[in-house]
Amino acid sequence: MIRSTVLFAFVLLLGNAVAAQSALLQSGPMLGYNEMREVLLWVQTKAPATVQFAYWPEAEPGRRMFTAEKQTEKSDAFTAKLLADQVEPGTKYRYELLIDGKPVSLPYPAAFETQPLWQWRTGPPAFKVAIGSCAYINETEYDRPGTPYGSDYQIFQSIYEQHPNAMIWLGDNVYLREADWFSRTGILHRYTHTRSLPEMQPLLASTHHYAIWDDHDYGPNNSNRSYIHKDQTLEAFRLFWGNPSYGLPGMGGITTFFQYNDIEFFLLDDRYFRSPNTRLTGEATMLGKEQLEWLIDALSGSYAPFKMACIGGQVLNTAPGEENYADHFKEEQAYLLQRIEEEGIKNVIFLTGDRHHTTMSKYVNAKGNAVYDLTVSSLTAGIYAAKENNTLLVEGTYLARHNFGLLEFSGPRLERKLTIRILDADGQEQWVREIVSEE
Repeated sequence: MIRSTVLFAFVLLLGNAVAAQSALLQSGPMLGYNEMREVLLWVQTKAPATVQFAYWPEAEPGRRMFTAEKQTEKSDAFTAKLLADQVEPGTKYRYELLIDGKPVSLPYPAAFETQPLWQWRTGPPAFKVAIGSCAYINETEYDRPGTPYGSDYQIFQSIYEQHPNAMIWLGDNVYLREADWFSRTGILHRYTHTRSLPEMQPLLASTHHYAIWDDHDYGPNNSNRSYIHKDQTLEAFRLFWGNPSYGLPGMGGITTFFQYNDIEFFLLDDRYFRSPNTRLTGEATMLGKEQLEWLIDALSGSYAPFKMACIGGQVLNTAPGEENYADHFKEEQAYLLQRIEEEGIKNVIFLTGDRHHTTMSKYVNAKGNAVYDLTVSSLTAGIYAAKENNTLLVEGTYLARHNFGLLEFSGPRLERKLTIRILDADGQEQWVREIVSEE
C-alpha cells in the first residue's frame, strides 16, 4: 500500500511538472529553414526559461539527439532559435520541446524531414509548398471599432491538413496597429499576439516556414524607407522568423534565398529601400539598385527549372492604383522585365501578396518567354473585391475570398511541372493551373 501511494504521488508530481512546462509555452514550436545537414527550430516562452529540443530518426526512436540549450529573455521577446545539426539528408525525424529540462506535451505531431541528397542519384523529388499573405488576427482593444477585420482562422488548420513540405508567408503576416508602430514594446507585442493564435500552432510545428514582409509587418500602411523604426521591425522579423539569412551582405532589410530540392526561391524586400509612392523628385525605386542587380544576377545564374521570386507587392498588374509596380515604379519595372528578356531568363514566377484577393497575371516577352505573377491574398484579413483593368490577367484566376495556395512541383528533371492550386479557408479547391518548365 505504501509503495502504491508513493508511486501515485510520483506520477501526480510528474504530471504537474509537465503541465507546468506546457503553461510556460507562449507559441510554437515552429520549424524554420530546412537543409540536408541542419534544421532550425523556434519557440517562444511566456517568461524566462531554459529551452532545448530533443530529436530522433522516426525509424530509431531510441537514438535521441539534442540541440544546445538557450535561456529565453525578455529583451528577445522570450524567443529562441536552436539548430538540429546532427541530422542526415532525406530522413524523417520526430522532435520534442524541453522547457527547464522537462518535456512539453503537444496535442499534435511534432516532426520534420530533411531535404534529400538526390543530385546525381535520382530525379528531383516531388514536393509541395503552401503560400499566402495578409494574416490579420483580431485584438479588440487595439482594433478599429466595428466589424472585426480578421476572420476564418480555420484556414491555418486547412493548410496543415494539406501537409505541405514548406510554407512561404508573402507579407502582411502581422498587422501592426496604431498602438504598435512607434515603440519596440508595441512591435513585439503584435508579433507575439499573432504568433500565439491557437489555430496556427499545428501548422507551425509540422511545416518549414519562410517569410518576407510587406507594409503592415514592416510599419504603417504603405510605409517606405523613411519609416523611422524600420530597424526595430527588422529585429522583430529576425526574432520571429526562421529564414536562412536576413539581408544582402553589408545591407539592411530581409532579402535572402533558399533552394528546396531543385527549385530556387528568391525572398525580396519591397519596403526597406523603397522610395515614397508620393515623392515627385528623385529616382523612384521599390527594390533599390543593389537588391535589383543582385536579383538579376541570381536569376541569370540559376539553373532551376522554376525561379520563384517572392515580393510583397504585385509585379505585372497593369491596372493603375494601389501599390503595384507599374503604377509607382514604371521605370524600375521596365528595367527588370527588360533584363529578364535580354538575359534569356526562363521560368520566372513572381509570388506576391498585398491585394486581399487572388489573381494570376502572365506576360510573354519578345523572346517568347513567359513571366508570371501569382498573387495569393488574403489569409484572414478583410477581402477587397477590386474591379481592375489588368490586361495581363489570366482568365478565371480572380478570387475574392479568404484563400491560400499550394505549389506542387513534380515530374522528371528536364520536364518539371508546377501545379498551382488555390483553396479557400475550408480547404475547398477554387481553381487549378499547370505550368511546364521551358527549356
